[in-house]
Amino acid sequence: MDPELSYQNRLEGLQSQLKKLQQKKSVFGLLRFGTLALAITVFYFLWSLGLIWVFLAAVLLIFIFVQLVYKDLGNKNAIRHLEHLIAINEDELKAVKGAYFQFANGSGYLPKEHPYAADIDVFGHASLYQFINRTSSELGAAQLADWLLNPANPEEIMERQVAINELKVKMNWRQNIQAFGRETAVKRSTFNRLMSWGQEPTIFLQFQHWKWLRFLLPAIVISVVTGAIAGWLPMNIMYLCLLLFAVLAYQINKIVSPLHDKLSRIVDEMDSLSLSIAAIENEKFLTPLAIRLQQKYIAENNRASIKTKKLQKILDRLDIRYNIVISAPLNLLLLWNLQQALDLERWKKQHAAEIENWFHALATFEALNSFAVIHFNNPDWCFPTMHNEHFYIEAEELGHPLINKNKRENNFIQMDKKGELMLVTGSNMAGKSTYLRSVGINVVLAMAGSTVCATRFRLSPVQLISSMRIADNLEESTSTFYAELKKLKTVIDLVNKGEKVFILLDEILRGTNSLDRHTGSEALIKQLIKQNAAGIIATHDLALAEIKSDFPENILNYHFDVQVNGEELFFDYKLKPGVCTSLNASILMKKIGIEL
Repeated sequence: MDPELSYQNRLEGLQSQLKKLQQKKSVFGLLRFGTLALAITVFYFLWSLGLIWVFLAAVLLIFIFVQLVYKDLGNKNAIRHLEHLIAINEDELKAVKGAYFQFANGSGYLPKEHPYAADIDVFGHASLYQFINRTSSELGAAQLADWLLNPANPEEIMERQVAINELKVKMNWRQNIQAFGRETAVKRSTFNRLMSWGQEPTIFLQFQHWKWLRFLLPAIVISVVTGAIAGWLPMNIMYLCLLLFAVLAYQINKIVSPLHDKLSRIVDEMDSLSLSIAAIENEKFLTPLAIRLQQKYIAENNRASIKTKKLQKILDRLDIRYNIVISAPLNLLLLWNLQQALDLERWKKQHAAEIENWFHALATFEALNSFAVIHFNNPDWCFPTMHNEHFYIEAEELGHPLINKNKRENNFIQMDKKGELMLVTGSNMAGKSTYLRSVGINVVLAMAGSTVCATRFRLSPVQLISSMRIADNLEESTSTFYAELKKLKTVIDLVNKGEKVFILLDEILRGTNSLDRHTGSEALIKQLIKQNAAGIIATHDLALAEIKSDFPENILNYHFDVQVNGEELFFDYKLKPGVCTSLNASILMKKIGIEL
């Protein structure tokens, strides 16, 4: 089904469900009010029959009222979840039309130095990351960034491809995972806190006698208080007992307080985590990677969602210590803080080793879901196939994924051996740089395991490296020319080491005079050929294309041209064999007022 139609149909269904739940919300409000009104009426008529009838009626009505409150709370949670699902589908409707700027752009993940990230807009506004990103948790966002920055091996690529293809059709499930994450985003700090706490030694469990003292001591104080109230024991005994227990509770609270401060702020995130994990546990998967990730949550019918929910409930109970009116009597009579601390340490002892797997499995599912959404939104894209021998790249209808499909011009590429360089010449604005970025960004997608913007794509496993967007660095007192030399040195070093790299160079050595530029560019090209390097070089220097006469087996000349009609320029942005013969710089200069 057409992606836009799918989202529109889902949106209409969700809006219909939301309307029904909002009507239920109004009904629950009326029922709660009616229960209170009924209570007053019943008490008025039953008072004369005796307190026993009033007591029984009160118990029944309180039970009904509490049930209504819980039902209303569940309904409100369902409403909130539906509102997130509606927002998700509204976002996707914008995305399929080319407006994807509502998603996080991952600018914080851009490394200071990287082989290609800055050149082909992997991060930042209108970036590849922003186009793809559907993660909710901070670890999921970081996992997606890592996949785009570091090429996977062929086995990982194939595993991701089949998992993404499976998740593509699970639209409702994918969106539920997104919605749970949006309700309360799971932060990296929560993961770090839990990992840090899990590695700390236990405090209370080290004293084994707490296992029975936790029950004996409350039994003693409750018995003393009961005996004193009943007149069996002197009141002074009760006061002394309460004083001793108050001192004990105070000392325990001093130990529990820093532990609680570390974990108290993660309760809502644990709820979000538990819901996401439960959704993963209950889904049926058929692909190896998805099954392997799911197994991190399921062990002998002991599910991680239950474990995380249990931790959340312990922390909820421990939060009572912030309410002194309730916590004071609970700590005096039950040693409440001690009970929760012991439960926390027992939970840690049983499950701390599993925490890392839980978070990382969710992060991986979120990254896979992001690629699955892109696969669903672009049904005309293909999965690349891997070629065993280095170097090989072939693509048909290859386009730039960040250019709207209605404006995008697709091209091709065919390079099938080591030591082969494609020289792309062309006039200004004809499409050379966009072509290089189209190739580069699709190589990144391919090496991450994603679909690519092409109808056919075959590639050798490769590390992309580029020099396209060079800037000076005032902090390091580095000129543009020197910055480019540093980048080219990285390219040369990798090539000399025999690394399997694919090079993209745009207007090399642009920061020096034309003679040095040509001489240096020619020398670099010959050195790359000598080292059997593979790459694409875009240039205005038409003389570089003459190198083909010396290296006919190594140089592929292609160009982008422009049609000139008077002083008007017409671009078709199509790659063509041969060297460019049309120039447009003089026309453009005249248009801005330079008299030639």
